[in-house]
Amino acid sequence: MSNANKILGHRLRVGVVIPSTNTSAQPEMDDMRPYGVTNHVGRMVIVDQSLVAEPGFNSVIQAMRRATEPAIKSLQDCQLDRIIVAVSPDAYWRGVEAHAQMLAQLQDTAGGVGITCSADAIEEALARLGGVRRIGLISPYTAIGNEAVAQFFVDKGYEVVALANLGGQSPSRIAEVSLQDLRNAVDNANALGVEAIVQVGTNVPMASFAHTAEQWTGKPVIANNTVLYWHALRMSGIDDQFDGFGRLFSCC
Repeated sequence: MSNANKILGHRLRVGVVIPSTNTSAQPEMDDMRPYGVTNHVGRMVIVDQSLVAEPGFNSVIQAMRRATEPAIKSLQDCQLDRIIVAVSPDAYWRGVEAHAQMLAQLQDTAGGVGITCSADAIEEALARLGGVRRIGLISPYTAIGNEAVAQFFVDKGYEVVALANLGGQSPSRIAEVSLQDLRNAVDNANALGVEAIVQVGTNVPMASFAHTAEQWTGKPVIANNTVLYWHALRMSGIDDQFDGFGRLFSCC
């Protein structure tokens, strides 16, 4: 079916693959949806295990990797134009070659539909924001996840000047943050020399707050759900600009 023959989604149909424990990505991406674009959600079924020790953390990451392809297949009859894999870089970043192989595999599963992952979306955003290389990073986890969260950025040559943790105890509880928690995390990540602040973790409800944080930091503040949706639109030729979700949607 051509886009011209669609009543809904006549500009773009976006698939959004989300962990079953995630309650933030779907509403935030729906809030960013432009006219003529529709979102279609598939769930990656995982167990809500504890993230405070390494065995549980690693088990959750592996479960997300295993559950991604079945979730993509659940959307295969929606005639999608692009698919967002709505997880953090740590779930899908194991070096440049491994990431390229993974993308090719997911695109094959999706029948050739383009895939947007956090790693690629963040890298594209930092490039368009002036070639940012020095970042403050906000992690959804406790300190146990610091290495996994930072690895993508280190491998790509970014300097992680500061890293703040939001202390999520399990995948579902990552969403249990207050506005003060988000403010504290931004303040801690906004160290001397930081050029932009990057928040990872798609269950952190930070899309609107990131826009607010840009006002007092004077720096780009990239929320994970925002950058994923922005990337999916831009890679699909949709350049709509609007306020309320940070600098990416108003300038890039």
